[in-house]
This record gives sequence, structure tokens and C-alpha cells, in this order.
Amino acid sequence: MQTIQSQQTVFEVDGKQITVRTGRMAKQASGACEVYCGDSMVLVNATESKTIREGIDYFPLLVDYEEKLYAVGRVPGSFGRREGKAPDKAILTSRLIDRPIRPLFPEGYRNDVQITATTMSADHDHPTDTLAMLGASIAIGLAGLPFNGPIGAVRVGRVNGKFIGNPSYAQIEESDIDLVVAGTENSIMMVEAGCKLVTEKDILAAIDYAHNLIKKQVEVQRNFFRSLGIQQKSFEPAAKKAGLKELIVEHCTDKLKQSMAGVTDKAVRNGFLDEAKALLKEAIQQLPEEHELRTVSDRTIAEYMEEVEAEIMRAQVLDTGARADGRRCDEIRPITVECGILARTHGTGLFTRGTTQVLSVATLGIGSDAQRLDSIDPQTEKRYMHHYNFPGFSVGEVKPNRGPGRREIGHGALAERALIPVLPSLADFPYTIRVVSEVLESNGSTSMASTCGSSLALADAGVPISHTVGGIAMGLILEGDKFAILSDIQGLEDFLGDMDFKVAGSRDGITALQMDIKIEGISLAIMHLALEQAKRGRLHIIDKMEAVMPRPRAEMSKWAPRILTLHINPEDIGTVIGPGGKMIRRIIEETGATIDIEDDGTVLVGSVDQAGGQAARDWIQRLVQRIEVNGVYEGRVTRIIPMGCFVEVLPGKEGMVHISQLENHRVEKVEDVVAVGKRVIVKVREIDDRNRVNLTMKGVSDEEKAQFEPKG
Repeated sequence: MQTIQSQQTVFEVDGKQITVRTGRMAKQASGACEVYCGDSMVLVNATESKTIREGIDYFPLLVDYEEKLYAVGRVPGSFGRREGKAPDKAILTSRLIDRPIRPLFPEGYRNDVQITATTMSADHDHPTDTLAMLGASIAIGLAGLPFNGPIGAVRVGRVNGKFIGNPSYAQIEESDIDLVVAGTENSIMMVEAGCKLVTEKDILAAIDYAHNLIKKQVEVQRNFFRSLGIQQKSFEPAAKKAGLKELIVEHCTDKLKQSMAGVTDKAVRNGFLDEAKALLKEAIQQLPEEHELRTVSDRTIAEYMEEVEAEIMRAQVLDTGARADGRRCDEIRPITVECGILARTHGTGLFTRGTTQVLSVATLGIGSDAQRLDSIDPQTEKRYMHHYNFPGFSVGEVKPNRGPGRREIGHGALAERALIPVLPSLADFPYTIRVVSEVLESNGSTSMASTCGSSLALADAGVPISHTVGGIAMGLILEGDKFAILSDIQGLEDFLGDMDFKVAGSRDGITALQMDIKIEGISLAIMHLALEQAKRGRLHIIDKMEAVMPRPRAEMSKWAPRILTLHINPEDIGTVIGPGGKMIRRIIEETGATIDIEDDGTVLVGSVDQAGGQAARDWIQRLVQRIEVNGVYEGRVTRIIPMGCFVEVLPGKEGMVHISQLENHRVEKVEDVVAVGKRVIVKVREIDDRNRVNLTMKGVSDEEKAQFEPKG
């Protein structure tokens, strides 16, 4: 760990000043920095283990982004009043940090590395996720770790046709593009975007705009490290096992090629791979007892076998244009679509593409079903939620269900983002919407299958979405100047390829985008070709979907709640709720409806039983109805006193009929005319200066009484 005195550097991104400071906080971390923009501050630390983790075939990188609610002056809402499980937003930001930096560590590097980014101060102008991404690159550089960076990270929005670097929350809300890009000075490493039906040309222009800002960030970092005298550590990968790759090439090539000779069945392909492994082990057993390969581990064999498998697959695609399952590079696997297959749910979509299958189920709820958010962002609730589940059986494995992991959270968020631009407004469709995508089979691109399934489920539920949304995952094989772009990648091509590029949208434009690279970036020219090829594939998929579900259903499921909306004076909210909630509970119990009341007086009454919902709505209207002078009402006698009786003319609102107003003749005793509980028709004579309501029974005409008579 290099000792650094307190230093700082200042630069701008589209006129917004960013300050990076190091040497003041967390000095025992391998590298630490504070990143400031406005009143937002993120502390980012990088820590490296002193020893190499033996016996693993992956880079043990751990990234944690943490939001402290003291950053916005709030006490956590949990029972223990402290931060607990990371919210989805924090998990998604951790993934944003991880995805562009992981490929830039050298092959074979096995030291544990942890990046911890902590938001300690946050305003509502400057989002902290891109600050954390930038801080991760700086902290790694300050630690001197072997890293082929640095990287820059920037968010781009577009308001009134003008691109904005690192826009404020308000500008993001107004923007038709919300794009996060990370990259080196030469290449793009990662793209994450949500869009309001924008074109491929617009996306490329936004990425190009972002990359120009990224280049400046990279230059600032290099100068900063140079001024501090940072020396990067050297790294030498472990020596290769002599002769193992050659043995695999000699004995396994035929079986590996057979597994990629137009095989569409995953089980058949795995059978060829098992045969290849058996041939290799047999060959190893023929070696002399003292040969070092006699004791080679299964993990090492798998690592070398994967290397040879990748070389065969990649050469086959680049030389012949033929993929492992026999498809052309731009060919989509067979697609089948079904809707409405679960009787009691509100909407379903079963989307099958090759051997990837997802069942999406839509559920409609009322306002109180919305998700409450306890984070540092201005958004406090979500009325549209997408949840993605990936059980072990979908890939034929035994895996305990321990709840959603980071992958499930990320895939769910991508599919959620893809559908948001086509959802109706709250005013037009006052429902909370939840979609759950159950992955039933997995062989590549389950997140895009979830997007397609969700679009179908929403349409089947009668949600008036403006467009059908389809999604496709693109891949890349890149060797020197030769490359091939692959449409609708399967698991093998994702695992052994160089890119996973997911594009979702409608016929009119893109709604969501996610790109991850396993090499040191790609050019805008390749991205342009990938986007155009993805558009052709997306339109093909939408054709298949609309052949089954051309438009949303006109009627919702009979099991979905019907929501009736009314508006009351905010001053009457207390009347509807009643003391201690007594009145609203009574309405719910007697009608079976659910009731949500907004602060502005909007009341949402939900009920599967239409009659129950209407009864609750009428009840509320009576509760807030104003008693008017000369108004005629049918009420119930609640009390009798010597000088008259009290009548409840509206729920909770009484007036008094004086004994002289009971009949047109003199009445000796009130009980001679009325009794407690009797229904009577009364007219309002006056409302005095003390807000007392004086009623009459004798002043009601026959015509006025007739309106309360039962209709024949």
C-alpha cells in the first residue's frame, strides 16, 4: 500500500464540477478517494488481498455500493432504525460498477479485490451512481492494482433535443434518454439505458457524446496518478500445464466439433461434451505414472477444455458463418407464444424461443399495493414492478431457493425498464401493476424472453399498453479485424463470446438497452451494425407476438379488481376515515371493497365485485355530501327528546325536527309520530350560525316525497 498525502484534482463534466480527493479518509485501504459533485459525495475504497486464492477458475471481485440514509438527513424506516438489506437500487449500482471494470483485470489474476462505494452525502440534483463508477476506477488506480484502465463513466440525457452530461434528477425525468456509459479512452465497455422509444441513430449519437466525456475523465485520472507517483504492480499469470491443451486438441476435437454441428438439443450437446471428457481422461491414464498430468484436477481440465471449445466455436463462426446450432448469424430460434393459460391470474404470457422459456404473470392491484422505497433517491414508490425468478430446474440443476440474487435483481430491472415507456398514465389506468417472470427453461437471453413474456401478460390482463415490446440478445465474436455479430445468442455463445448486447423496444423505437463486454471494449462502428441487426431481429419477434396478441384485451379478467375513482375535498378525508379509522373500516367490512385515499382527495375504490365497489363509492359520496338548505333527504330517526327528534340525513350528519314540524296539526307527543330507527323524509329549513341543522317533515311536498318511493 502506497502512502499518499492529501491531494485533490478538479475537472468538469458538461459544466458540472467534480472534485476527487485522496489521502484524507480510509488511509488503510489499498486505495481510497472521495468524489464530490454539488452536495453529493461518495467515498470509494479498493482493497486487495495479500495472497492469491488457489484452486479457483474465476476472478474473485466483490463490489458493494451502499447508501446511507443520513446522506439525505433521514432515519431508516426499519424496525431497528438502521440500514439493512441493500435495496434493489444499490444492487443495480453495484452491478454498474462491476461490469466495466471486471474485464480489464488481467487474465489469470486471482487475488481477492473488493470495491466499496459509500454514498455519504446526497442532494437531489446529482445522482451518485456514476460518481461511484468513476471513483472505483480511481481507487483501483490509487491502489496500483494490475488493471488495463482507467475507465470513465457518465450518464447522458436528452432534453429538447440537446444532450446533457450527468443530468440532474429533474432533467432525467424530462429526458427521453437515460443512458449510462462506461469505457476506456479507446473503447466502450458497458452501456445501460432506458429510453422513450428512440431510434438506433439517437442511441449511437448519445453513446458517442458520452465517450467524448469519458476520454476527458481518463486523461484527468492518468495525470492525477502521474502527479502522485503511483506505480502499477506487475502481474505474471501462472504457468500453463505443459501438454494438456495439446492432449485435448488431439483426443477431443472431433467430439467438440460434433457438439457444434447443428445441435439444437442441449442434452445432446452435453452428451458429446461428456464423451470428449471421457476420451481425455482415458488418454491421461495412458501417460506414464510419473507424468504431471496424471494428477491434474477436474477444474483444470474444464478450464483447458473450455479454451479449446471456444477456439473451435469462434473459428467455425468466423470461417463458415455457421453457429453451433446450425443457424446463420442473423437467424432467430423458433418462437412459440401462448396467452391466458392460468385461469385465476389476471394475465399470462408464455414465451418460448428455442430452449429458453419464460412464463410471465401480471397482477393488478390498487394504490396501496405500490412498493414503498426507502432510499436516497427522490422517488418514494413504484406502481409498476417486475420480478424475475431463475430456479435451478430451468438448467437441470439442483439449487436451493434462497431468494433473488444480484443476477435476478438485474435481469428483472432490465425487463421492468423495457416496459415502463409503453405503460398508461396513472390518470388513465389507476392500478398498481406487478409482473413476475418465471424462467422455466434457460439457454440464453432469459431477460429478453422475460421482456417479451411481460408485454404479452400485460396485454392479456387488459392493460392498455401503447406498443408491443420485444427484446433480443446480440453476441459478438471478434478476432483481430474479423468479427461476426450473432442474433439471439444461446448460452454457449454468451459464455464463450465477447459481448452480451440486449436491446428491447417496439416497432417505433428502443425502450431499454444493456451491453456488457468481455474484451477491452468495442468500437461505435460495431455497435452500429449490432443495433441494426438487433432491430431486424426485434421486429421478427414482435411479428410472432402480435400474431397471437395483436393488441391489449378490451376487458380485464373477471378476477381483476375494478377501480372506481372519485375526488373529495381534502378537508373531508378525516370524515371518510373516521375516528381511529372506524368509518373506513366499516365501509370495507360491509362492502368488501378496498379503499385508498391520496392527500389531494383522490379516492380509489377497488373491488372484484362491481356491486360492492359501487356501494363503497356511494357511501363515500354520501359521507362527504354537504347538507343544503331546502334540500330533501330520506333519513333515519336516531334520538327522541320531548321537544322533537334527531334524524341522520347523511352518514354521520344529523339535524333536528322540532315537534311543531312533525305534522300539519298539533302533536302532543313526539312518539305519536316517529320512533327510533324509523325512515322519514325531511327537508332542511335552515342551518343556523352555530351550524345546527333544523329540519321539517310537514314542509315536504308530495312531489318531493315521490322521488324516494321504490320504483316499480
